[in-house]
Amino acid sequence: MAAATTLNDLFIHALSDVYSAEKQLTKALPKLARAATNPDLAAAFKTHLEETQGQIDRIDQVVELSAIKLKRVKCVAMEGLVEEGQEQIEEIEKGPILDAALIAAAQKVEHYEIATYGTLAALAKKLGYNDGMKL
Repeated sequence: MAAATTLNDLFIHALSDVYSAEKQLTKALPKLARAATNPDLAAAFKTHLEETQGQIDRIDQVVELSAIKLKRVKCVAMEGLVEEGQEQIEEIEKGPILDAALIAAAQKVEHYEIATYGTLAALAKKLGYNDGMKL
């Protein structure tokens, strides 16, 4: 990350980072759905994929409304979470134990997203990006 010298720099970096995270999730969630043996869990991953695509659309709207240019960054936090989920798929036999591991992986992703979007909302409010806050 280039050194952020303003709150706006920090906001743009954080928004760019979460955009990368959401893009990575769109590739990972179908794999999690295929690995799940419980039909409800597989359906939950498919629903999360739809929500993730909606988040990407909302970020695109924030960028457009705020005339922000996203940076080309890769979210290393999400990369690690996705990699951990992939390792579990490769190492644990399909069944209830893998399903439990997939649930744990999904919870980690959700907690990351909650923290990230909370930070973005606080920065957006401080910077006066009121239109983006409504999304």
